[in-house]
Amino acid sequence: MNYKQIAKETLEIEANTLLESAKNIGDVFDKAVEIILACKGKLIVTGVGKSGLIGAKMAATFASTGTPSFFLHPTEALHGDLGMICDRDVVIAISYSGESEELSSILPHVKRFNTPLIGMTRDKNSTLGKYCDLVIDVVVEKEACPLNIAPTSSTTLTLALGDALAVCLMKARNFQKSDFASFHPGGALGKKLFVKVSDLMRTDNLPIVSADTKVKDAIVKISEGRLGTVLVTDEQDHLLALVSDGDIRRALLSEDFSLEDSVDKYATHNPRTIDDENILASEALVIIEDMKIQLLVVTDKEKKVKGVLHIHTLIEKGIS
Repeated sequence: MNYKQIAKETLEIEANTLLESAKNIGDVFDKAVEIILACKGKLIVTGVGKSGLIGAKMAATFASTGTPSFFLHPTEALHGDLGMICDRDVVIAISYSGESEELSSILPHVKRFNTPLIGMTRDKNSTLGKYCDLVIDVVVEKEACPLNIAPTSSTTLTLALGDALAVCLMKARNFQKSDFASFHPGGALGKKLFVKVSDLMRTDNLPIVSADTKVKDAIVKISEGRLGTVLVTDEQDHLLALVSDGDIRRALLSEDFSLEDSVDKYATHNPRTIDDENILASEALVIIEDMKIQLLVVTDKEKKVKGVLHIHTLIEKGIS
């Protein structure tokens, strides 16, 4: 059996379904977008079975792209969750046949709230179609299923139409990357746009030594600090230099090296610092990568140490 050919045919059937539907997008779609834009409450999506699964994804997409939305299961609605609907809301009801018993049972109650009802079905004259204020056609020539039974092309089309609605709403609201990130603070974009240096920098138990500290003592401090570096400061905690374990290793090659030397002898003076802890962590990462360093010291305007930011912390937190 040629599974690759079967997969190819499946994709072609579903792709053709989407292309045919694109040709038939009409004024109803404009009206649906306008109704949702005018909504003062929530956009509620409902459906059962495969339509319900598609509806749940649609609601999630709407909610994350600027349209407050949630999914309501018809069975739960019949047992109290109808109280989630009010006349300020808009409901999208999904049923390919338009005759889903569970969905049909709640339609009279939805209309009782004077809530605008948008249907997604293949049959405008179905039970669902008759209750709706407008119907977005979900018409497919055939399912990709070889028996022409299992929802395949129809669910793909329904999902795509939901995405099309979401994209229209995004453009109408001028929804930007920063808006998307605000709804996805844990995602890569949210971290890039919102996580600041102050959120990640280490401020406690910093490995700090004075310029006259002996190398042998600085090595102990490096080990205790777990940053691979010690900060050399004056008595007022103003940063003077940095000494890394790499600096110590290189110093070992020197003929006159001694563990009794002052650490300042092997220090990197005037290291790269930032004096604004409110810059984005992603900006700090750019500095670290450009300077080819591992540790960025955060100071105030007078070079007094406030904290440190290590590249390993940025990587661990998914900053890119």
